Amino acid sequence: MSDAEQLGKIRDRIDAIDEQVHQLLNQRAEAAMEVARIKLSADPNAVFYRPEREAQVLRMVQERNQGPLDDEEVARLFREIMSACLALERPLQIAYLGPAGTFTQAAALKHFGHSVRTESLGSIPDVFLDVESGKADYGVVPVENSTEGVVNHTLDTFLKSPLQICGEVSIRIHHNLLGKGQPLSELKTVFSHQQSLAQCRGWLDRHLPFVDRVPVGSNAEAAKLAAETPNAAAIAGEMAAELYGLDTLSENIEDEAGNTTRFLVIGRHATPPSGDDKTSLMMSAPNEAGGLYKMLRPLADHGVSMTRIESRPSRRENWDYVFFVDVNGHADDPHMAKAIEELRKSAGMFKVLGSYPRAVL
Repeated sequence: MSDAEQLGKIRDRIDAIDEQVHQLLNQRAEAAMEVARIKLSADPNAVFYRPEREAQVLRMVQERNQGPLDDEEVARLFREIMSACLALERPLQIAYLGPAGTFTQAAALKHFGHSVRTESLGSIPDVFLDVESGKADYGVVPVENSTEGVVNHTLDTFLKSPLQICGEVSIRIHHNLLGKGQPLSELKTVFSHQQSLAQCRGWLDRHLPFVDRVPVGSNAEAAKLAAETPNAAAIAGEMAAELYGLDTLSENIEDEAGNTTRFLVIGRHATPPSGDDKTSLMMSAPNEAGGLYKMLRPLADHGVSMTRIESRPSRRENWDYVFFVDVNGHADDPHMAKAIEELRKSAGMFKVLGSYPRAVL
């Protein structure tokens, strides 16, 4: 059998598989529409998006995956299938910290898929307000970076917001130097967000030591300026390059190869347990010797593992602080519920910000 004949047979097989996949996709979509019909008949204001259910589906997808596609790629494909099916029930409106082309938009699309409607907003409080008012179903905001630390504006906004954390997304941050195809020797200015400039400081010192570094409000804004300014470049991601028609002058210029940003998904509803969850807490310790130790002791007493703690000024009085704590487990877990009950008594102020599925690849 010739190579051409072998290729023809393989392509016929691919066409047959594609037909089966297409049929199964339509069957899944029909099942999703039936779910919507049942929900609406029971409650006209039914909530269609179930974070815990999607997390469970993606975990099952990864557990049964045998390749050759890797776990992350398979999870991405199934996320898009779920996104398209959910849009048949009711498209979700997602607010995110903009402008378009930022890593926050990438996080929103990674978590919800591309079949949602996204809205770019100018500040973190604006994202919270859109979700609180019901204009958006959910919001996506950055909360911490593995090299630069926490995003204080996000933590501060939780002090007064009634919203719940419904999910988390982690994005591996790859910074590219974008321009209009010019050689590096012709560059006079590099635009970027101040955090991105900090994350690429070593590379810039080595390759562009005499080029002006200009901080701007976002990497998307930097890309827009680079497209408009002679002899300029921007540090940004792939989405910004596509949006503003820029070329990649150098890839992956971040100093830390594992540079990752974590984003939170915020909404108006609590999320039931998924089987692998985290809980975020906000609390204040009494201003006394050993106050923080006494406040946190219920976590240790009930075997709850704390994964992160951050402090922020409470804005109630000078030198008064609020602590943001992440722990493993769901607030409904029996041992967690006991710890929370004791924390409410020992903390000066206490609030469960939300329990949510641990980020899936």
